[in-house]
Amino acid sequence: MSRLLQWLFGRLPIGWLQLTHSRPRFAAALAGVAFANVLVFVQLGIMNSMATATLKPYGFFQADIMISASDANSMTEGGNVARQWLFQALGDADVTAGTGLFIGVVEWARPDISLALTTYGIDPSLPQFLSPSIARKIASLQLQNAGILDRLSRGLPREEAAAIRPQSPVTFEAKNTTLTLYDTFQGGGGFGVDGYMVVSDQTLLSLFPARSSAAPNHIFLQIAPGADPDIVASRLRALISDKSLRIRSFAQAAVEDQRYQQTERPTGIIFGFGVLIGILVGIVIVYQVLSTDVADHLSEYATFKAMGYPQQFFLGIVLEEALILAVLGFIPGFIVASGLLAGMKAVTNLPLAMTAQMAVMVFIGTLVACTISGAIATRRLASADPADLF
Repeated sequence: MSRLLQWLFGRLPIGWLQLTHSRPRFAAALAGVAFANVLVFVQLGIMNSMATATLKPYGFFQADIMISASDANSMTEGGNVARQWLFQALGDADVTAGTGLFIGVVEWARPDISLALTTYGIDPSLPQFLSPSIARKIASLQLQNAGILDRLSRGLPREEAAAIRPQSPVTFEAKNTTLTLYDTFQGGGGFGVDGYMVVSDQTLLSLFPARSSAAPNHIFLQIAPGADPDIVASRLRALISDKSLRIRSFAQAAVEDQRYQQTERPTGIIFGFGVLIGILVGIVIVYQVLSTDVADHLSEYATFKAMGYPQQFFLGIVLEEALILAVLGFIPGFIVASGLLAGMKAVTNLPLAMTAQMAVMVFIGTLVACTISGAIATRRLASADPADLF
């Protein structure tokens, strides 16, 4: 390692030699940096999984424009929308089709666990509003009280989910109704629910008798090929009488939902602070290590300074130590964090994963944090008199 660093820096690797002079202290420093990396990785992993879980339901549908109530900050929150605005929207020349989406949470009480399923009710005669993987299985929803279940629902045994087929349906009781599951699709549990289910709009209304067919949660619109969703949405905002409605492209609705979850919901804010705390912990740990190292070698630095070496020389040594700690501390942190995220995914069924983007981001952040710590640790040498350092 010394030869490699000497070749890289073009001089004796003083920083490396000082760090490795005390192996226990060096190991403790690497452990501290690795711990900070693990903390940041886990918080980023959870934040990314929140974004993935937020966007997951949007992948179940195919729409160009979404009309929502003014307080609908996410797909599952907010008031209802009057169906009459669907008919007004169809007055636009570029709007080719529309449908209402009804949403409710259905509890499947099983002997071992109760599953909370976000349930989407949609007109089964309009399969073009569903993703191809779900649309292929929509025929069964023509039956009353029929459903298609998320086979990745948290708490549902995989072998049991795999056995749900039109030839071998599964029934369960919910809201005094017997629901029959005829098939499955790939979803995945989120932060608020265990999984998803798709039923017909009539089935969902029978499960929630207080709901009205005239007031869906959202209205989905499809437009003519080549038409711009943002331009059509702008025209609809002028056309539709209720000016309080949120009329957006489907893609924009997904972006705003994700932003809301990460910046306004308490969970997103907490995880964001977790990332910041991890960075601060890393800076403090590296600063303590480097400042202690500088204090332990003041006499050597004094000798160099008396010989005429500039401040940049000392800064280079300390930054060398900071970079070594950053690189060597990142490796175990990455390995441990990858294992933790994989274990958390297996237990929670959340979309947790180590991504290349996360790895690059944390590595660069580690280098920057360690560099800042090194620069702070050399401040004492900048203003010190060599005679005072002996």
